[in-house]
Amino acid sequence: MVQITRRGLLITAAAGTGLTVAWALWPRAYDNPPAMRGKEAVFGAYLRIAANGTVIVSNPHCEMGQGVGTVLAQIVAEELGADWRTIALEPAPPAPVFANTALASEWAPLLLPVAPALQPDANDILVRRWAAMREFVVTAGDTEVTAYEPGYRAAAATARSLLCQAAAERWGATVEETDTRDGFVVWGNEKLRFAELAADAVGYPVPNPPPLRTTLPGNVRAEPIGDAPPFARLDLPAKVDGSATFAGDVRLHDMVYAAIRQGPVGANALVSVDRKPADGVTGLIDIVQGKDWVAAAATSWWAADMAVNRLRPRFAHTGARRSGDQIAERLEQAIEPGPGKKATGYRMITRGDPDAEFASGKGIAARYAIAAAPHATIETGAVTARFADNHLELWVASQAPTAARRRAADALGIAIANVQVYPMPAGGSFDRRLDDDLVAPAAILARDLRRPVQLTRSRQEEAVRDFVRTPVAARAAAVIDQQANISALSVKIACPATARESAQRLFNDSHGMDAIAETSGDADLMAVSGAMVPYDIANIAVDHYPVRIDIPTGRWRGNSASYGVFVTESFIDELAGQAGREPLSYRVQMLGQNIRLANCLTRVAGLSEWDGGLDNSGQGVACCSWNGAHIAVVASASRASGGGGSGADGAAARGGFRVERLSAVVDVGRIINHDIALQQIEGGMIFGLAMAMGCATGWTDGYPDVRNLRDLSLPQLADIPEIRVDFIESQEPPAGLGEIGVPAVAPAIANALASATGLRLRQLPLLSGGL
Repeated sequence: MVQITRRGLLITAAAGTGLTVAWALWPRAYDNPPAMRGKEAVFGAYLRIAANGTVIVSNPHCEMGQGVGTVLAQIVAEELGADWRTIALEPAPPAPVFANTALASEWAPLLLPVAPALQPDANDILVRRWAAMREFVVTAGDTEVTAYEPGYRAAAATARSLLCQAAAERWGATVEETDTRDGFVVWGNEKLRFAELAADAVGYPVPNPPPLRTTLPGNVRAEPIGDAPPFARLDLPAKVDGSATFAGDVRLHDMVYAAIRQGPVGANALVSVDRKPADGVTGLIDIVQGKDWVAAAATSWWAADMAVNRLRPRFAHTGARRSGDQIAERLEQAIEPGPGKKATGYRMITRGDPDAEFASGKGIAARYAIAAAPHATIETGAVTARFADNHLELWVASQAPTAARRRAADALGIAIANVQVYPMPAGGSFDRRLDDDLVAPAAILARDLRRPVQLTRSRQEEAVRDFVRTPVAARAAAVIDQQANISALSVKIACPATARESAQRLFNDSHGMDAIAETSGDADLMAVSGAMVPYDIANIAVDHYPVRIDIPTGRWRGNSASYGVFVTESFIDELAGQAGREPLSYRVQMLGQNIRLANCLTRVAGLSEWDGGLDNSGQGVACCSWNGAHIAVVASASRASGGGGSGADGAAARGGFRVERLSAVVDVGRIINHDIALQQIEGGMIFGLAMAMGCATGWTDGYPDVRNLRDLSLPQLADIPEIRVDFIESQEPPAGLGEIGVPAVAPAIANALASATGLRLRQLPLLSGGL
């Protein structure tokens, strides 16, 4: 039996994952990761090997369907030389060793107020210190692989070296003569299973640096295992047969079920409830009130939800309870305030001297309106909590588990060390699970009821409490010559400072309206970065016009690229059309040194059977570069006949138009798992299709108009068009896969509809204003 002490584990983890410097540079005032006990050998925080040879890979990320656990396990398996059939995944609670320094670097302007303009490297000492001390384990920004591949490779390479050292000593061989393959250490015709060596291996010297293989993960052409593809998704069988456990599936002894009403996100206090109508609900156990919420606990969730609906709670609100029309007006007036008024904007991105170019030339401009988009996850928010002996246990799907621990601890007035989070998978998130606004009520319920409790939101409550993707008003303008060559481009974006607002909630635990007030009027680079075009245009300006709309907003799949690319790619297409230029070659000639995106555009022409995007062709093209990835999309679309619905060919015809085919060529660098890459791109493209068709909401008196999935014009299975995806083989570093499939789909469809009908649609959803 191998016993690893807490300090031994920490030292091994530091050595095995290349984090020695990070530990040495900062006092260890935080708890170490928990020790692993039993018949297991620990090779760093990322990896351990059980006595039966199972290789257990820790996954600190929130699994939201993106398959990150499988990809990280594949990195370990290839570097270690393990048999894929012996790989197991284990969710890992937050710990300093798992800190996401890459994301901390990207968010540095939000996290380091002493230097708001700072954009340090992920290896910057301040970033590493801050990320470790705050246990900055956050799943966001498409960083799950890009930030963690080096650490997982190093851990696996270290374990391989230690196993080889142990085997070499038994055989009387040199370490250099040994290797690993399919779960064995091999030397000529000799071989030993990992399980036979693991206990001894942890005692050998740790190599520095780790002896990484020359073949990078993803480049191994593995053979299928039976009927399964090589490196098949580890979470897929449980999701197919229904055995996968989500937060709402947890069952504990003596557990009760709870439903909650928190009011809209602007509500800051519970004023009153009428308990009498709820008392007659069969199975009701108790009513618990918080500062700004009320919950009912019962023997079933249905009884709890019925009871809480009968309470008729009333809430006090801060801020203005605006309508959708009022919000749209505020956004439009931020850019064009009218005679005698001055707009307040901030120049966030600039190249050349665009102001001088616009002053000396004649410009063309267009305005765009993008509606707010809900997250519309399949799974609503759910938390299971148990409180005993001043300790709290939480089963929750969270993209920011450290923040969830902190909020729960603060709600109960206990030390954060007394809160244990058990990471659960999410039934979709799209960044919704960055805001863990259920953990505090769940903790209070578990304490006050003195029983384990499972708190689940209804679909309507989920919609009311959603931190939506911000609505946007935008204006694009260009100075062009007679051939539509662009000498200057200006993009003005009016929207709240969403990234800063979200950061206030995430890191300072600000109330929704407090976060709005604290960031009102702030410039936000992340709110407009998606509008930066990939083209080699000499003079560019991207401006942010911050607007207070009194509706809390949050991160969303694709973030600012989800609307910024729609604005720029629709506008670029319009410029090409006015000059009679073929839109695909028009884009290629402007790309300059962006060879990777140019290759995507060139290849998508063949994949999509591109006909030049001529009038009435029904084909439209769009492209973008985002998070280090590149994509070109061609949509084949037409105006729907017969009042919408789904055609016989299964093409999308909801929302007033039909999409027959979506074709995409993608360059995401080195692909580690091709099946998961394809799933992510296809899923992102369907997400973009939903954004174009009607995934949006307005407001009435501060409440969202859309509160059920059926009220969103989401594409159904029969509506999905033919999707063609081709990847460009590349040895560039891996890029994020989760967001790149989204941004270019809506503008490609808009451009296709302009070609098919002559109508230029400048709003999202595309037909939200009717034809």
